[in-house]
Amino acid sequence: MTFDVHAFRDLDPGQRILMGPGPSDVHPRVLQALASPCIGHLDPTFLSIMDETQQLLRFLFQTEHPLTIPVSGTGSAGMEACFVNLVEPGDEVAVCVNGVFGTRMADIVNRLGGKLIRVDAEWGRAVDPDAVRKAVQDRNPKILAVVHAETSTGACTPLEDLSRIAKDCGALFLVDMVTSLAGMDVALDRMGVDAAYSGTQKCISCPPGLSPVSFSSAAMEALKHREGPVVSWYLDMSMVSSYWGAERKYHHTAPVNMIYALREALRLIAEEGLEARFERHRRNHRALVAGLEAMGFSMLVPENERLPMLNTVRIPDGADDVKVRKALLSDYGIEIGGGLGDLAGKVWRVGLMGHASCRKNVVLFLSALEGILRAQGVQVKPDAIEAAAAVYAQG
Repeated sequence: MTFDVHAFRDLDPGQRILMGPGPSDVHPRVLQALASPCIGHLDPTFLSIMDETQQLLRFLFQTEHPLTIPVSGTGSAGMEACFVNLVEPGDEVAVCVNGVFGTRMADIVNRLGGKLIRVDAEWGRAVDPDAVRKAVQDRNPKILAVVHAETSTGACTPLEDLSRIAKDCGALFLVDMVTSLAGMDVALDRMGVDAAYSGTQKCISCPPGLSPVSFSSAAMEALKHREGPVVSWYLDMSMVSSYWGAERKYHHTAPVNMIYALREALRLIAEEGLEARFERHRRNHRALVAGLEAMGFSMLVPENERLPMLNTVRIPDGADDVKVRKALLSDYGIEIGGGLGDLAGKVWRVGLMGHASCRKNVVLFLSALEGILRAQGVQVKPDAIEAAAAVYAQG
């Protein structure tokens, strides 16, 4: 095999404004940290960085959970880490399904030989606690699992009622926080969450590649008393925890520079403050929705069930889904997401996550979308920017 090496040019992906379902824009400080010199994963300096990263993750998760670490892998690795460590063949597992990622949870339970108790809800709606309560009545689930922020639909399921249901039936409460962590309140200890996982590329605004996970003492006890070994060697938290703990027992080569980047992203979050960060996401969400509704659009998710960082808007009649998204990317450098599954071609998913959640992006997106739709002959009302500005004027 021969080729001209000079045909491979320097990387230049160009600038993008990432307003899709992830990844999100990355702060320059995080990119700078990512480019720091690589050192050994057992180097004393790196071990200190690991300790700091765990401390910052506990701050973000609002927890004292003993195992709170970044798993080497994307959010899906975090999902598998939680399930493979806690589910054994024959275990009853209740999974709430109201979108793509709840469906993936259910798939993993089946692959592990668990007895699935599937609780379905309409896509675009929160999970009904009464339906969950009814599903687990007279059952003995080991785990109750739910997606807090369903990225495929933009729906948010409140956790408090489901946490009480889990405790009432003696189950561990397992939560997907891939999209919600660092964009809204996810206080693990206060909300009674036993196992949680997220991803670095959403509201944390770090490149994809790590999955923060957190296991409570009860979850660690369940892991300790398994009847058989964890089916995944790589994701076995009984071994991985020994590397992140005081023993520093070698397990695998950690992605050193990604840990640098995560530490810096978490440092930025701590500097901003959690409540200030949550309010920033809420304010930009309200402004975006006000602008979209002023143009005549409607949102998929009812107002009291919407996520602030992932906005799902119905595509108006006459608009070409793919052409609009291509024009946003080619003409303005803006990336948004299309619908998944049954929602394909019916909705756009507009992200306002982490570093990308700002007034500039809201106004630019509304202006660009209006211009593109008008050029395609779609009738839209002209009041989007004024409606968004009115929200910002409220402070």
